[in-house]
Amino acid sequence: MASAWLIGMGGTTAIDTLASVSFTGGKNKHDLGIILQRAFVILTIFYIPVAILWLCSEPFFRFLGQEDFIARESSRFLTALIPGGLGYIYFECMKKYLQAQEIMRPGTYVLLITSPISAGLNILFIHTFRLGILGAPLATGLSYWLSFFLLVVYARFMAGNECWGGWDRRCLQNIGTFARIAALGVIHVGTEWWAFEIVAIVAGQLGPIPLAAQSVIMTADQVMNTIPFGVGVATSSRVGNLLGARYSNGAKRSANTAACLSIFLGVVVLAVLMSTKDVFGYLFNDDERVVRLTSQVLPYVALFQIADGLNGSCGGALRGMGRQHVGAAVNIVSYYCGALPLGIYLAKNGWGLAGLWVGQCIALYLVGMAEWAIVAFTDYGKQVRYALERLDSGERAEQGFENGLGDDGGYQDHPR
Repeated sequence: MASAWLIGMGGTTAIDTLASVSFTGGKNKHDLGIILQRAFVILTIFYIPVAILWLCSEPFFRFLGQEDFIARESSRFLTALIPGGLGYIYFECMKKYLQAQEIMRPGTYVLLITSPISAGLNILFIHTFRLGILGAPLATGLSYWLSFFLLVVYARFMAGNECWGGWDRRCLQNIGTFARIAALGVIHVGTEWWAFEIVAIVAGQLGPIPLAAQSVIMTADQVMNTIPFGVGVATSSRVGNLLGARYSNGAKRSANTAACLSIFLGVVVLAVLMSTKDVFGYLFNDDERVVRLTSQVLPYVALFQIADGLNGSCGGALRGMGRQHVGAAVNIVSYYCGALPLGIYLAKNGWGLAGLWVGQCIALYLVGMAEWAIVAFTDYGKQVRYALERLDSGERAEQGFENGLGDDGGYQDHPR
C-alpha cells in the first residue's frame, strides 16, 4: 500500500514546488490549472507500475516467505484497492492545487466528512454485504474518490475556480520538469518511510513483546508526526508563493520562522512524552511488559521530536524551493550510511528495541540539523531566479522574466 501513498505524498510535492510559484509568479492564473492537469497525467503514469505490482503481488508475498493463505488474501486486498489508490492520488493533487492558492482548510473539512462515511462503508461492506477482506479496500477506495470529488465541488463552487481554465493540451508539454521533481519527491519521502519500515521488520525479529511495544511507539509517532508534517505543508506553499512573487527576503523569513516554530512545538511534545512515559503504553496495551518496555524506549522518541520538527519544516522549505533532491540525499546519507545500521547493530547486541530507536534518533538529528543549515544559508535571491526558470517558457515570457525583468523589493537578477 505504501507504494501508492508515496506517489500521493511524494509525487505531489512537485505541485508544491511549481503551482505555488505559478500562482504568485505568473500573470495567467490558468497556468496553475495546467499544472494540476499535468499532475493528473504524470502521476497516473507513475501509478501504472504500482497497479501492476499489486495485481501480481501474490508471488511476491510468497517470495518474501509469507504463508500461501496470507499471500493470496493480501493480493486480493491490494487488487481490490487499485481503483481507490488512484482516487487517493487525485485527492492529494486537488488538495495541493488549493493549497498553492493559499486555500488550506478544504482538505480538513472533506476528511471530517468522509472519515465517518468510510467507517460506515467498511461496516456495510464487510459485515452487512459479507464481502470479508474485500470489503475494506472497496470501502476505502470509495472514500478516497468521494474525498476527491468533494474537493472538486469545493473548487468549482466555493474557492479555487479562477485558476481552472479548462483542459488544455499544454498539460502535455514541459512534463520532464514535473516528472523529475515528482520522482525526487517520492525518493525524499520514501527514504524516511523505508527506514521506519526496516525498523518495524527488525523489531518483529526481537520477539512478541518488543513487537507489541514497537506497534505502540509507531502508532504514537505517526500521530505526533502530523504536527511537523502540517508545518511543512504550510512552509512549502508559503515559500513557493513568496519565491514566485520575487520576495526573497519574505521566503527566507518564512522558512526560518517555520524552523523556530517547529523547535518550539517539538519541545512541547517532548515535555508531554517525558511526563507521561510511565503510563503512556496503557493507552494501547494493558500488558505490563509492553508498558514497561514502552516507557524505556519512549525517552528516545521524545528526544527526537525537536529534530523531527526541523525535518518537517525545513523539508517543506526545500520542497517549496524545488530542492527535493537535497532532502533525498540528506535522508540517504543520514539513515542508510550510518544511523540505521548502527541501530540494527545495537538492537542485536544487547540494546533490543531501544537500540533501533537510538539509531532513528541519531538519523533524525542528522537530517534535521543538516536541512536547517541548508535552509539557513540558502541564497534566496538565486532561488527566486531558479523558481521562475522552472515555469513554462510561455509563462516566463508573459511576465517579462526572459528579458531579465524581476523585482521583489530589492531583488533584481538576470537568468543564467
